[in-house]
Amino acid sequence: MQAATPHDSYAALMDLIKARHAELSPQFQAGARYLADHPDEVAVSSMRSIAARAQVQSAALVRLAQQLGFAGWPELKAIFVERLRTAPAGYAAKADALAGKDGNLVTEVFTVQQRNLAATESANHAALDAAANLLQAAPRVHVAGFRAAHPIAYTLHYLYRLLRPSVQLLSGQGGTLEMDLRALQANEAVVVVSFAPYSSEALLVAQTARRAGCQVVAISDSPLSPLALQADASIVIAVDSPSFFPSIVAGVAAVESLVELLVARAGPDAVTAIGAAESQLRALGAYAKTSNDVN
Repeated sequence: MQAATPHDSYAALMDLIKARHAELSPQFQAGARYLADHPDEVAVSSMRSIAARAQVQSAALVRLAQQLGFAGWPELKAIFVERLRTAPAGYAAKADALAGKDGNLVTEVFTVQQRNLAATESANHAALDAAANLLQAAPRVHVAGFRAAHPIAYTLHYLYRLLRPSVQLLSGQGGTLEMDLRALQANEAVVVVSFAPYSSEALLVAQTARRAGCQVVAISDSPLSPLALQADASIVIAVDSPSFFPSIVAGVAAVESLVELLVARAGPDAVTAIGAAESQLRALGAYAKTSNDVN
Protein backbone atom coordinates (compact mmCIF):
# COMPACT_ATOMS: atom_id res chain seq x y z
CA MET A 1 0.00 0.00 0.00
CA GLN A 2 1.26 3.45 -0.90
CA ALA A 3 2.13 5.55 2.12
CA ALA A 4 -0.16 8.50 2.71
CA THR A 5 1.36 11.92 2.32
CA PRO A 6 0.90 14.67 4.88
CA HIS A 7 -0.17 17.15 2.19
CA ASP A 8 -3.41 17.10 0.27
CA SER A 9 -2.87 20.02 -2.10
CA TYR A 10 -0.28 21.95 -4.06
CA ALA A 11 -1.10 25.09 -2.07
CA ALA A 12 -0.41 23.30 1.22
CA LEU A 13 2.90 22.02 -0.13
CA MET A 14 3.95 25.53 -1.23
CA ASP A 15 3.05 26.88 2.21
CA LEU A 16 5.23 24.19 3.81
CA ILE A 17 8.17 24.88 1.49
CA LYS A 18 7.91 28.59 2.16
CA ALA A 19 7.77 28.05 5.93
CA ARG A 20 10.79 25.72 5.96
CA HIS A 21 12.85 27.29 3.18
CA ALA A 22 15.32 29.06 5.47
CA GLU A 23 16.24 25.83 7.28
CA LEU A 24 16.86 23.81 4.10
CA SER A 25 20.37 23.11 2.81
CA PRO A 26 21.51 24.99 -0.33
CA GLN A 27 20.89 21.88 -2.47
CA PHE A 28 17.40 21.47 -1.06
CA GLN A 29 16.68 25.19 -1.50
CA ALA A 30 17.69 24.97 -5.17
CA GLY A 31 15.47 21.94 -5.66
CA ALA A 32 12.53 23.50 -3.83
CA ARG A 33 12.86 26.71 -5.83
CA TYR A 34 12.71 24.76 -9.09
CA LEU A 35 9.63 22.84 -7.94
CA ALA A 36 7.88 26.08 -7.05
CA ASP A 37 8.85 27.88 -10.25
CA HIS A 38 8.15 25.04 -12.73
CA PRO A 39 5.20 23.01 -11.39
CA ASP A 40 4.00 21.91 -14.84
CA GLU A 41 7.43 20.51 -15.72
CA VAL A 42 7.56 18.58 -12.45
CA ALA A 43 4.26 16.92 -13.30
CA VAL A 44 5.37 15.62 -16.70
CA SER A 45 9.16 15.18 -16.43
CA SER A 46 11.37 12.50 -14.92
CA MET A 47 13.16 13.07 -11.65
CA ARG A 48 16.51 12.90 -13.43
CA SER A 49 15.59 15.65 -15.91
CA ILE A 50 14.18 17.85 -13.13
CA ALA A 51 17.39 17.39 -11.14
CA ALA A 52 19.50 18.35 -14.16
CA ARG A 53 17.50 21.51 -14.79
CA ALA A 54 17.59 22.44 -11.11
CA GLN A 55 21.35 21.69 -11.07
CA VAL A 56 21.08 19.31 -8.13
CA GLN A 57 21.67 15.59 -7.69
CA SER A 58 18.71 13.24 -8.22
CA ALA A 59 19.26 11.90 -4.72
CA ALA A 60 18.78 15.42 -3.37
CA LEU A 61 15.22 15.49 -4.74
CA VAL A 62 14.46 12.18 -3.03
CA ARG A 63 15.82 13.46 0.28
CA LEU A 64 13.97 16.76 -0.17
CA ALA A 65 10.71 14.86 -0.66
CA GLN A 66 11.37 12.86 2.50
CA GLN A 67 12.31 15.95 4.49
CA LEU A 68 8.99 17.49 3.46
CA GLY A 69 7.16 14.46 4.84
CA PHE A 70 6.67 12.31 1.74
CA ALA A 71 7.65 8.66 1.40
CA GLY A 72 9.67 9.53 -1.68
CA TRP A 73 9.75 11.35 -5.01
CA PRO A 74 6.69 9.61 -6.57
CA GLU A 75 4.48 10.78 -3.70
CA LEU A 76 5.76 14.35 -4.01
CA LYS A 77 5.35 14.33 -7.79
CA ALA A 78 1.74 13.15 -7.40
CA ILE A 79 0.87 16.55 -5.90
CA PHE A 80 2.09 18.26 -9.07
CA VAL A 81 0.31 15.77 -11.32
CA GLU A 82 -2.96 16.44 -9.51
CA ARG A 83 -2.42 20.19 -9.78
CA LEU A 84 -1.96 19.93 -13.54
CA ARG A 85 -4.92 17.55 -13.90
CA THR A 86 -7.26 19.97 -12.13
CA ALA A 87 -5.93 23.12 -13.85
CA PRO A 88 -8.52 25.29 -15.63
CA ALA A 89 -9.96 23.34 -18.56
CA GLY A 90 -7.98 23.69 -21.74
CA TYR A 91 -5.08 25.73 -20.35
CA ALA A 92 -2.37 23.10 -20.65
CA ALA A 93 -3.68 21.90 -24.00
CA LYS A 94 -3.82 25.43 -25.40
CA ALA A 95 -0.30 26.18 -24.22
CA ASP A 96 1.02 23.00 -25.80
CA ALA A 97 -0.79 23.64 -29.09
CA LEU A 98 0.35 27.25 -29.36
CA ALA A 99 3.97 26.97 -28.25
CA GLY A 100 6.38 27.08 -31.16
CA LYS A 101 3.68 26.79 -33.82
CA ASP A 102 4.45 30.08 -35.53
CA GLY A 103 7.89 31.59 -36.00
CA ASN A 104 6.47 35.08 -36.36
CA LEU A 105 7.79 37.24 -33.51
CA VAL A 106 4.58 39.21 -32.99
CA THR A 107 2.52 36.03 -32.81
CA GLU A 108 5.02 34.51 -30.39
CA VAL A 109 4.92 37.52 -28.08
CA PHE A 110 1.13 37.56 -27.89
CA THR A 111 1.03 33.79 -27.40
CA VAL A 112 3.41 33.98 -24.46
CA GLN A 113 1.44 36.84 -22.92
CA GLN A 114 -1.76 34.81 -23.13
CA ARG A 115 -0.04 32.03 -21.22
CA ASN A 116 1.32 34.50 -18.67
CA LEU A 117 -2.14 35.92 -18.05
CA ALA A 118 -3.75 32.49 -17.78
CA ALA A 119 -1.10 31.20 -15.38
CA THR A 120 -1.21 34.30 -13.20
CA GLU A 121 -5.01 34.34 -13.07
CA SER A 122 -5.34 30.66 -12.18
CA ALA A 123 -2.73 30.83 -9.41
CA ASN A 124 -3.80 33.98 -7.59
CA HIS A 125 -7.49 34.04 -6.71
CA ALA A 126 -6.83 33.38 -3.02
CA ALA A 127 -3.67 35.50 -3.02
CA LEU A 128 -5.43 38.54 -4.48
CA ASP A 129 -8.23 38.14 -1.96
CA ALA A 130 -5.73 37.98 0.91
CA ALA A 131 -3.86 41.03 -0.38
CA ALA A 132 -7.09 43.01 -0.71
CA ASN A 133 -8.04 42.13 2.87
CA LEU A 134 -4.66 43.28 4.11
CA LEU A 135 -4.67 46.58 2.22
CA GLN A 136 -8.25 47.37 3.15
CA ALA A 137 -7.47 46.93 6.84
CA ALA A 138 -4.23 48.94 6.83
CA PRO A 139 -4.34 52.53 8.12
CA ARG A 140 -1.92 53.57 5.36
CA VAL A 141 -0.54 51.94 2.21
CA HIS A 142 2.86 52.36 0.52
CA VAL A 143 3.87 50.94 -2.88
CA ALA A 144 7.38 50.28 -4.23
CA GLY A 145 8.83 48.89 -7.44
CA PHE A 146 12.08 49.74 -9.17
CA ARG A 147 13.55 49.54 -12.67
CA ALA A 148 11.63 46.96 -14.76
CA ALA A 149 9.07 46.45 -11.97
CA HIS A 150 8.33 50.16 -11.61
CA PRO A 151 5.46 50.25 -14.17
CA ILE A 152 3.56 47.62 -12.18
CA ALA A 153 4.03 49.51 -8.92
CA TYR A 154 3.14 52.82 -10.52
CA THR A 155 -0.05 51.39 -12.03
CA LEU A 156 -1.16 50.19 -8.60
CA HIS A 157 -0.25 53.51 -7.02
CA TYR A 158 -2.05 55.57 -9.67
CA LEU A 159 -5.26 53.52 -9.68
CA TYR A 160 -5.48 53.00 -5.92
CA ARG A 161 -4.99 56.72 -5.25
CA LEU A 162 -8.19 57.47 -7.17
CA LEU A 163 -10.17 55.95 -4.32
CA ARG A 164 -7.59 56.27 -1.54
CA PRO A 165 -5.61 59.52 -1.94
CA SER A 166 -3.24 58.74 0.93
CA VAL A 167 -1.49 55.88 -0.91
CA GLN A 168 2.23 56.67 -1.15
CA LEU A 169 4.76 55.66 -3.81
CA LEU A 170 8.19 54.87 -2.36
CA SER A 171 10.19 55.96 -5.38
CA GLY A 172 13.47 57.04 -3.83
CA GLN A 173 13.53 59.95 -6.25
CA GLY A 174 16.73 61.96 -5.95
CA GLY A 175 18.37 59.18 -3.92
CA THR A 176 16.03 59.67 -0.96
CA LEU A 177 14.69 56.12 -0.53
CA GLU A 178 16.12 55.78 2.97
CA MET A 179 14.37 59.03 3.91
CA ASP A 180 11.09 57.71 2.49
CA LEU A 181 11.42 54.52 4.53
CA ARG A 182 11.71 56.49 7.78
CA ALA A 183 7.98 57.25 7.46
CA LEU A 184 6.91 53.60 7.74
CA GLN A 185 4.84 52.86 10.84
CA ALA A 186 3.66 49.64 12.49
CA ASN A 187 0.51 48.05 11.02
CA GLU A 188 0.79 49.99 7.76
CA ALA A 189 0.89 48.00 4.51
CA VAL A 190 3.75 48.00 2.02
CA VAL A 191 3.36 46.50 -1.46
CA VAL A 192 6.71 45.61 -3.03
CA VAL A 193 7.10 44.53 -6.68
CA SER A 194 10.19 42.82 -8.09
CA PHE A 195 11.25 39.83 -10.17
CA ALA A 196 14.58 38.18 -10.97
CA PRO A 197 17.12 39.69 -10.92
CA TYR A 198 15.64 41.27 -7.79
CA SER A 199 16.49 44.91 -7.20
CA SER A 200 18.41 45.73 -4.03
CA GLU A 201 16.02 48.63 -3.39
CA ALA A 202 13.00 46.31 -3.38
CA LEU A 203 14.65 44.00 -0.86
CA LEU A 204 15.60 47.00 1.29
CA VAL A 205 11.98 48.20 1.29
CA ALA A 206 10.66 44.77 2.28
CA GLN A 207 13.23 44.29 5.03
CA THR A 208 12.70 47.78 6.43
CA ALA A 209 8.94 47.32 6.35
CA ARG A 210 9.23 44.08 8.33
CA ARG A 211 11.42 45.74 10.95
CA ALA A 212 8.94 48.62 11.23
CA GLY A 213 6.09 46.19 11.93
CA CYS A 214 4.34 46.74 8.60
CA GLN A 215 2.33 44.17 6.70
CA VAL A 216 4.11 43.25 3.45
CA VAL A 217 2.45 42.29 0.17
CA ALA A 218 4.91 40.82 -2.34
CA ILE A 219 4.31 40.79 -6.08
CA SER A 220 7.07 38.67 -7.59
CA ASP A 221 7.84 35.83 -9.96
CA SER A 222 8.13 32.97 -7.47
CA PRO A 223 6.56 31.83 -4.19
CA LEU A 224 10.13 31.39 -2.99
CA SER A 225 11.47 34.76 -4.12
CA PRO A 226 13.33 36.85 -1.51
CA LEU A 227 10.24 39.09 -1.32
CA ALA A 228 7.68 36.30 -1.02
CA LEU A 229 9.61 34.59 1.76
CA GLN A 230 9.16 37.61 4.04
CA ALA A 231 5.66 38.63 2.93
CA ASP A 232 2.32 38.40 4.70
CA ALA A 233 0.58 38.02 1.33
CA SER A 234 2.25 36.95 -1.90
CA ILE A 235 1.03 37.38 -5.48
CA VAL A 236 3.05 35.36 -7.99
CA ILE A 237 3.12 36.68 -11.56
CA ALA A 238 4.34 35.01 -14.75
CA VAL A 239 7.04 37.07 -16.47
CA ASP A 240 7.98 34.79 -19.37
CA SER A 241 8.91 36.51 -22.61
CA PRO A 242 10.44 35.52 -25.96
CA SER A 243 12.29 38.81 -25.78
CA PHE A 244 15.39 39.62 -23.75
CA PHE A 245 13.41 41.25 -20.93
CA PRO A 246 10.87 39.86 -18.43
CA SER A 247 7.25 40.69 -19.23
CA ILE A 248 5.16 43.00 -17.03
CA VAL A 249 1.80 42.29 -18.71
CA ALA A 250 0.56 39.78 -16.13
CA GLY A 251 1.84 41.98 -13.31
CA VAL A 252 -0.20 44.93 -14.54
CA ALA A 253 -3.26 42.69 -14.88
CA ALA A 254 -2.74 41.45 -11.32
CA VAL A 255 -2.66 44.94 -9.81
CA GLU A 256 -5.66 46.00 -11.89
CA SER A 257 -7.52 42.99 -10.46
CA LEU A 258 -6.40 43.94 -6.96
CA VAL A 259 -7.77 47.47 -7.35
CA GLU A 260 -11.05 46.10 -8.71
CA LEU A 261 -11.41 43.98 -5.58
CA LEU A 262 -10.70 47.00 -3.39
CA VAL A 263 -13.26 49.12 -5.24
CA ALA A 264 -15.89 46.41 -4.95
CA ARG A 265 -15.31 46.09 -1.21
CA ALA A 266 -15.31 49.82 -0.56
CA GLY A 267 -18.68 50.14 -2.29
CA PRO A 268 -20.34 53.59 -2.35
CA ASP A 269 -17.36 55.22 -0.64
CA ALA A 270 -15.12 54.19 -3.54
CA VAL A 271 -17.61 55.47 -6.10
CA THR A 272 -17.75 58.84 -4.32
CA ALA A 273 -13.96 59.10 -4.06
CA ILE A 274 -13.37 58.16 -7.70
CA GLY A 275 -16.03 60.60 -8.85
CA ALA A 276 -14.46 63.40 -6.82
CA ALA A 277 -11.01 62.59 -8.20
CA GLU A 278 -12.27 62.60 -11.76
CA SER A 279 -14.09 65.90 -11.30
CA GLN A 280 -11.01 67.51 -9.79
CA LEU A 281 -8.76 66.26 -12.59
CA ARG A 282 -11.13 67.65 -15.20
CA ALA A 283 -11.34 70.98 -13.38
CA LEU A 284 -7.55 71.19 -13.31
CA GLY A 285 -7.35 70.60 -17.05
CA ALA A 286 -5.81 67.14 -16.86
CA TYR A 287 -7.84 65.83 -19.80
CA ALA A 288 -7.89 67.29 -23.30
CA LYS A 289 -11.32 68.22 -24.62
CA THR A 290 -12.47 66.21 -27.63
CA SER A 291 -15.46 66.24 -29.95
CA ASN A 292 -16.97 63.45 -27.84
CA ASP A 293 -17.19 65.64 -24.74
CA VAL A 294 -20.64 66.91 -23.88
CA ASN A 295 -20.79 70.73 -23.86
